[in-house]
Amino acid sequence: MTRRSLILMAAGGSLALLLGAWAFQHIGGLAPCKLCIWQRWPHGAAVLIGGAGLFVGGAVLPLLGALAAAATAGVGVYHTGVEREWWEGPTSCSSGSIEGLTPEQLMDQIMGAPLVQCDQVAWEMLGLSMASWNAVLSVAFVTLWLAAAVKSRA
Repeated sequence: MTRRSLILMAAGGSLALLLGAWAFQHIGGLAPCKLCIWQRWPHGAAVLIGGAGLFVGGAVLPLLGALAAAATAGVGVYHTGVEREWWEGPTSCSSGSIEGLTPEQLMDQIMGAPLVQCDQVAWEMLGLSMASWNAVLSVAFVTLWLAAAVKSRA
């Protein structure tokens, strides 16, 4: 496989995940949570890096693409852990505990909560949430980017 085709597959995969996320949001009506948005930014960077990598040689851009894919995979794993209650998410997007709160504090928490909670799974397939699928697929993209970097040095 050529460096160019590896870059096209990795960047194209990120673009496909972004388009899928936007389709779920704008066509399917599933509003993204804060962590969902965080997962989108590295995919956008990977698409831009991929575009540049088609015209600029060397291993630097594929390595940056691998870093972007690894970043979104990391956020996807973190988000999966929040969804599965392995750890707490950001207080600004998780329901969290209400133990020990006064009625006023509870009301403040309710009124300040975003509409979409990060610890709620909005959609899943084969037992994996969108965040989990993002993590799995992004790890595959890391592999493609690294293979492109190796091809750059050959």
